[in-house]
Amino acid sequence: MVKEFRAFALHGSLLDMAIGFIMGAAFSQVVSLLVKDILMPPIGLLLGHVDFSSLYVNLGGKSYATLADAQKAGAPVIAYGDFLNGVISFVIVAIVMFLIVRQVNRMRPPAPAPLPTKECPHCLSTIAMGASRCPNCTSELAVS
Repeated sequence: MVKEFRAFALHGSLLDMAIGFIMGAAFSQVVSLLVKDILMPPIGLLLGHVDFSSLYVNLGGKSYATLADAQKAGAPVIAYGDFLNGVISFVIVAIVMFLIVRQVNRMRPPAPAPLPTKECPHCLSTIAMGASRCPNCTSELAVS
């Protein structure tokens, strides 16, 4: 049983998938930090010194100066600023993954052209162009 598990765990596709998962998680963290620390501050500056990570809607009756103060007090809040950062991170990851898959698909060889076929005049099934007998109804055909 140990040998079977080892063969399964070290099988190429499973190992590739595990490496891809780990790389994807690391890439996602890098993109998240890119959005939070590099992209959003200049955008916030252009929009009037807005810190997106501190944007929230207070659902309670009392007002708080910051999101941290509201969360510390246990007030019900909707912290939509972090959600905006997450959406932008997701969009960046999705675009990068699309570009990677697109490049991989371009590097693959084109699919082989389908073989020419004709229709059997007796049973109307599709057969190879040079067939002298239909494989479905076994009728003899004129070789074209």
